[in-house]
Amino acid sequence: MKIGFLGLGRMGSGMARRLANAEDSLTVYNRNSEAAKALLSSGVTAVARPGAMGDRDLVFTMLADDQAVREVVLAPGALLDSLPQGATHVSCSTISVALAKELAERHGANGQNFLSLPVFGRPDAAAAGKLFLVAAGQEDLVEQLRPIFLRLGQDVWWVGEQPELANLVKLSGNFLIAATIESLGEAMALVEKGGVDRHAYLDFLTRSLFTAPIHRNYGKLIADRAIRPAGFAAPLGQKDLRLVGEAAEKLAVPMPFSSILRDRFLGLAARGEADVDWAALGVEAARSAGLTTDGD
Repeated sequence: MKIGFLGLGRMGSGMARRLANAEDSLTVYNRNSEAAKALLSSGVTAVARPGAMGDRDLVFTMLADDQAVREVVLAPGALLDSLPQGATHVSCSTISVALAKELAERHGANGQNFLSLPVFGRPDAAAAGKLFLVAAGQEDLVEQLRPIFLRLGQDVWWVGEQPELANLVKLSGNFLIAATIESLGEAMALVEKGGVDRHAYLDFLTRSLFTAPIHRNYGKLIADRAIRPAGFAAPLGQKDLRLVGEAAEKLAVPMPFSSILRDRFLGLAARGEADVDWAALGVEAARSAGLTTDGD
């Protein structure tokens, strides 16, 4: 199969390399061409514009936000205009529900297929092919492509025929992750200020009541104050919480915790901390409590 991949950031580069290690032909595009150079030794072809995908059967996009997707997919001469009829665009980006719906409609009008396949996992999981994949769109097409998807992740969950449903699941999951980070940070700040070593507390939590990877991994980042370099940058988390709010308003679903998380992200943004991991939400709780947050 002739595959294309657009977007070679920290997540996309790892995902593209997983596809490059297989037997199919891979062509990549990234706005900053330097990111593609590391893949060229694997037999990958790099192109200079997103519209140079006219011979591809399947194209993945992994981009930062709605604006980036619009520029790469919907701008004149971009992916939508160049993708052949019958070919499939798979969007792995965390984008709005509304944009996913629009992409499905626009591709359908062009005789192209569209699937949403947002992913859960950090850059190390992307590089190792250990992501969790949520799929929505035509079920038989998802099943046909499942072997390719499983090069990227541990499993694929199909959630419905409308592609935007996968994006709703992705946003809800990111809300839960952010809420977990915040609650971990608050609990750790409470016991630390009361005299309990935060690392000992985390060891108790993650070997007894809260043994999931999300608690172990983010708990360690919070306890270690390891918020740089960012595996998932705080501004991306802030964007996701904004999209959660938009979806909740559209569906008339009150989500009061999302407002608290939004304010945490705004506090980071107000101090210009755009380079921190969103695990910084948990460290904010310690900072609010007057505790040392300098990596002690």
